[in-house]
Amino acid sequence: MTKQKPFRILVYLILTFTLIYLVHLTDFIFVPIGLLLASIAVPIVGAGLFFYITNPLVDLLERYKVKRVFGTLIIFVLIGLIVYLISLFLIPPLQEQTARLVENVPAIAKWLEGLWELWQNRQEFLPVAFEDSIQNVIDNLDTYAEQVVTNLFSMISSVFSFLFSFIMIPFFLFFMLKDGKKLTPFITQFFSEQKAKSIETLLKNINQTLSSFIQGQVMVSIFVGIILLIGYYIVGLNYALVLAIFGLFMNLIPFIGPWISAIPAVIIGFFQDPMIGVWTGVIMLVAQQIESNLISPNVMGKALNLHPLTVITVILAAGAMFGFIGLLFAVPSYAVAKTIITHLYRVYTNSRPVGQKNIF
Repeated sequence: MTKQKPFRILVYLILTFTLIYLVHLTDFIFVPIGLLLASIAVPIVGAGLFFYITNPLVDLLERYKVKRVFGTLIIFVLIGLIVYLISLFLIPPLQEQTARLVENVPAIAKWLEGLWELWQNRQEFLPVAFEDSIQNVIDNLDTYAEQVVTNLFSMISSVFSFLFSFIMIPFFLFFMLKDGKKLTPFITQFFSEQKAKSIETLLKNINQTLSSFIQGQVMVSIFVGIILLIGYYIVGLNYALVLAIFGLFMNLIPFIGPWISAIPAVIIGFFQDPMIGVWTGVIMLVAQQIESNLISPNVMGKALNLHPLTVITVILAAGAMFGFIGLLFAVPSYAVAKTIITHLYRVYTNSRPVGQKNIF
């Protein structure tokens, strides 16, 4: 009986849940470790994001006989130049449009309240619960708008409170670009030759997964942001730059993000002029169709091999559990976990005795 596969699987599950329970009992050991990791998470994650964006350029320079340290310095010069150009040409109009948008938020809220009252007066019957819920939202639109603005400024102040962490990002990035290739040999040196090759393959696959997702998602988001900016300026939408940049960042959240970014753009378009609202919606649909049917499948779909339904499920679950942070990290975390599990299962199937069936 003990040699039968279902019994072994049951034992593995019992041992796994026992380990989880023991970790829960000794959380006083792991909580300080978690706080320590959280304190360095911002520079590591930020540097990792820039690493996967800039590392291909450093590798390209290295292929042309430029040492990594000099290639890294060249990348930092390019980043500094980009930051300077953004601060010179992008920040001033962005600040001006943001200030005007904040000033008009109460007027937009009142306009939405008027639309609701007009629609409500033309309805013969509405469910009481639905009507009460909508009316409650309408009555508190000004409060919600003020909360949004307040939370925005609170978020900005929180960003400044983590200023030291952001200052550390360039230092982490420099050493990641310069010595990133030394990580795998450093880890594998502690293992036997066979296990070292397996771990090296696993780290290579994880690196390829993260690289495909980050580079692909950034490329897609920039492309969508440019399309939205051009389209918004063509139709004459107010706050075009703010809304396009908002759409760019929201597009970093697969599937759900683009539709979130469409809501304020369409509302502002209809507030400005009904036809501008219609054309704004058309621009959003065209941009998302191009992105979902042409760009994403070729940039990320083949590399990550994730089914859209799986992605949506993972995003909704992560968002419910971890909020906005969960939305951002849901897909790459799932892709990495899938890579690890696939690799471990492949190792298991290659090491099992000849003639033994699969685990299930």
